Formats: sequence, structure tokens, C-alpha cells
Amino acid sequence: MSYLSRTVALAAASPAASLPDAQLLALPEKVLQFGTGVLLRGLPDYFIDKANRQGLFNGRIVVVKSTDGGDISAFERQDGLYTLCIRGVEDEQTIEENVVCAAISRVLSAKSQWAEILRCAANPELTVVISNTTEVGIQLVADDIRQSPPVSFPGKLLAFLYARYQAFGGDKTKGLVIVPTELVPDNGRKLEGILLELAHRNDLDTDFLEWLESANQVCNSLVDRIVPGRPDAATRNALTGQLGYEDELLTISESFRLWAIEGDEHVRRVLSFAQADEGVIIQPDINEFRELKLRLLNGTHTLSCGLAFLSGFETVRAAMEDDALAAFISNLMLADLLPGIPYPVDATLAHRFGGQVLDRFRNPYIDHRWLSITMNYSAKMQMRNVPTLLHYYQQLVVVPQYISLGFAAYLLFMRGVQEENGTWYGQSNGETYPIQDDKAGYFADLWQRLQPEELTRTVLQSHALWGHDLTLLPGFAAQVATYLRQMLAQGVYATVGAYLNEKVFLDK
Repeated sequence: MSYLSRTVALAAASPAASLPDAQLLALPEKVLQFGTGVLLRGLPDYFIDKANRQGLFNGRIVVVKSTDGGDISAFERQDGLYTLCIRGVEDEQTIEENVVCAAISRVLSAKSQWAEILRCAANPELTVVISNTTEVGIQLVADDIRQSPPVSFPGKLLAFLYARYQAFGGDKTKGLVIVPTELVPDNGRKLEGILLELAHRNDLDTDFLEWLESANQVCNSLVDRIVPGRPDAATRNALTGQLGYEDELLTISESFRLWAIEGDEHVRRVLSFAQADEGVIIQPDINEFRELKLRLLNGTHTLSCGLAFLSGFETVRAAMEDDALAAFISNLMLADLLPGIPYPVDATLAHRFGGQVLDRFRNPYIDHRWLSITMNYSAKMQMRNVPTLLHYYQQLVVVPQYISLGFAAYLLFMRGVQEENGTWYGQSNGETYPIQDDKAGYFADLWQRLQPEELTRTVLQSHALWGHDLTLLPGFAAQVATYLRQMLAQGVYATVGAYLNEKVFLDK
């Protein structure tokens, strides 16, 4: 069986995939991308490929492999082509789509091909820079941009921008729109600040500094799509048989997609690929989308993970297939978290986003493990859910029952019973599990000394944990303690079921 390549794609060898036309493989390079990871291939690169097919952007991507790990030989063998297998649920409809993406023209190694990368700076058709170098990538480090290559991602980008400035004699029409996708709040603003500081440290001339600030736009952005990447062997073999070719870069992604970019009309014109898919949103303020993701998606995950895991469910999908857990998760999100979002959001957009999140949780193709979501449980609870809880009380002044249930399960999950090599372990359903939280020792000590009511009170009033005394919220500590006692006596799953049954009875 042949490997995916330009020849295979143009021969229309696979009716099971959407293949590119020859003209798409001849489009000019308009984008420089730092990073070869699956998120970039599954989201920005997918959007650009989709726009090219519609004649909206008409440009391809030259990719920079910034790190030393791995190699780029698969991209070379496959002429930059890869298959994106999109799987998910939208409006209760199953989505299955295979697309051979042709957005990548070539991949260059920063370590061995830095001179060639800098030559790209003289390309007049280049207009966009995209990056995903992990959260660690957007940091200021001592860097000499005259090295070949510089050490850091900002150093590499600054060297590229300086080469472009020199190539076009400071022409302000040759500035770039730069869109980092690293999962860092205000990622564009932070990257721009680092670039300016590095320029000063490298003693670059004042004319370049002025060009850097005035001719280029560095945009905050938020990306959201689950792209697990390379499938397991069984799934890969099944897809290979379906497609009719081998693909070393074959990638799985969910159907949901969001790329929110903070920008003006100039950014909108340059990023014309945004017209191809409603998942790309360009507007002056994207905080609304950040809040929705943080409070409804991440917040629901955090308040559900301990409860679902202790109820015997390993994955998000498995929990959504259970009536009681699915009801808890849905009601938690829409009844408690949505009214508590501490930021003004459009109600229609918020409900639509919440429905999309529930569809994502039901995705039969994605196995997201609850135990992995419990990592750094306490910090996530503080960042994602405490502001929501406080704002909920400001708005409604009643006890949020689903948040209380989730918080009680968090306390129970954090009950460490044994320590091995510095890691605390809890017990559930006859098995031990790791508590991957820097507060695990603190909770183990409390559980050894205190009864549930006092433990609940002690934890909730801790300013060190929450930045607030949560016992001041009327009825919250008492309700959390009540659910915790019930979980200890009856089990977590039974406690959830009992509350839901009582609520249904009361609603009648």
C-alpha cells in the first residue's frame, strides 16, 4: 500500500477522503508557522486548507521546526500532506470526515536550515506568522538574535522580523500579522512585550524598533479543539484500510473548532481564511470566549472530575452515557456555572457554547480520562470555579447545589490514605489512585485529624487556597458538609442520584 504523497493525492486514490486539487499544491507561501504539532495541523492549518479550497486565502504555510526533538522526514516523504480525520457530535448528529490537508508547503528545521528560514523573510507575499511552541515558548530569556539559530522562540521570531525589515528597507507595508496560539492569557500582548525587550537587549536600531511596533500586529488568540493526534493501532489500521493509503502523519480531531483572534479590520483582511469557517472569529475583544471556555468547559471538567471518577467512571464519554451523571454535568453547567460567569456574556452565545460543550463530552471518538483532569485539582478549582461561585452568590444569593456536590466530591477525592515516593494515593472502588496535587499532603493531614464538618469548614475558610473565606457564603459550607457526609455513608454515585431524584420530585 502506498504512502500519502502528491502523486497519490492527485491520482484521486481514495474516495474516502476529500483530496486537494493540483492548484492547491502550487499556491504561494503566505504563512510562517513555528511548530509542527497536532494542534496546529488540526486547527489553523485546517482552516487555511479549507479557505484555499474555497479560493478565499490562496496561500500555503512554510513550517519551522523549532525544537531538536523528533524529525521532519515524514513531512518530506509525504510532500507536506496529511490526513485529518474529524470525528464528533454536533446537534446530536455524528460527524465523520476525512480531509487530506494541503496547506503545508514545506517544513524547515531551525537547527539545520536557519539560513533558509531567514530567506523566507524576503518573500513579499508572506503576511502571517502563527505559533504554538507550548506555554513555555512565550518567555523572556537571554538570547542573541544573531546566533544561528537563536535559542528561544521569541528570539527566532525577532531575528526573522529583523531580516524582513532589512530585506524591504523598513517598508511599513511589509509588516506581518502575528498570531500566537499558545495557551497563555493575553498571549499576543506578552509576546509583543518580549519582542520589544529582546530588541532593546540586542541593541537594535531605533528605526527598527519603530517599524516593529507600528508595522506589525501581534494578536491575542484563543484556540479550542481536542486533537489527540496519532490514533491507537486498531483505529489506525481501520482508517488505513478505509483510506487506501498509509499516512505517517494521520491525525484525529474532534469536530468542534474555535479560533478566536483579537483584531481590527486590517487583521480581518489579512486573515481572509476566517471567512471559510464560523469557527474562526475575529473581533476587538475575545475575553467573552475565554470566559466561556474557562467557566463552562474547564469549570465543568473540574467540578465533575472527582465526582465522576469516584462514581466509577473512567472517561468523560462513559459518564455522559449514564443518565444520572449526564444530568449532573448538564445541570451543573447550565444551572450553576452559566449564571455565575463573572463577565458580561451574550446569553444566546453562552447557551449555544454550553450545548456544544455537552456535545463534545458525548463524543464517542474521544476518550478523555477523568483522572488526568484531576491533575492540579486545587489550583484549577481556585482559578476556574471560585470566581464563578462568588459571582453566583452576588447574582442569586442561594446555595448552588451542583457546585456544592462537585466541591464535596473534590474534598473526598483529596483524602490521601497512603504515601509512596512523595506521592499521596486515595482509594475508591477497591483500588488506589494517585492524587496529583501539591496540596495532597495538606489534605491527608486534615483527613487524619478532622471530622467532615470541621474539615469542610477548615478548607473553605482557607485564604491560602481560595483567596477568600468561602464559609461566608450563606449555606455553602453546610451544604458541602452534608453532601460529604452522604458520600461517605452512601457512596458518591448514590448521593448524586438521591439529589437528582429529590429535585425531580420537588419540580413535580
